[in-house]
Amino acid sequence: MSEDNKKTSEMNDQDWKAKFNDLVQSCQTELKRTTQIGMKMLTASQSNVQLKETYESLGRLVKDCIDSNELEWDNPQAKQMLEKIHTLQSELEDLEEDVQNIKKS
Repeated sequence: MSEDNKKTSEMNDQDWKAKFNDLVQSCQTELKRTTQIGMKMLTASQSNVQLKETYESLGRLVKDCIDSNELEWDNPQAKQMLEKIHTLQSELEDLEEDVQNIKKS
C-alpha cells in the first residue's frame, strides 16, 4: 500500500471515528434530555393526582358542611351540583341493594 493510500485510509478512519463519537454524544445528550423531561412529567402527573384528590376532598367537606348546615352557600350552580350528588348517591344505594338481592337469590 502506498504512503498516500495509508494517509487517506487513516484520515477516513479518523473521520469515521469522529462521526461515530459525535453520533454517540448526540444520542447521550438526547437521552439525558428525554430522561429529564420524563422525570418532570412524572412529577407533574403525581402533583396532578394529588391536586385532584385534594379538590375531591374539599368538595366532600363542603358538601358535608352544607348538608349539616355548618355552611350556607346560596349559589345556584352549587345547589344544582349538590342535587345531582344526592341523586347519584341514591341511585348507587339502590343499585347496591339490587346487587345484594341478586346475590341472595
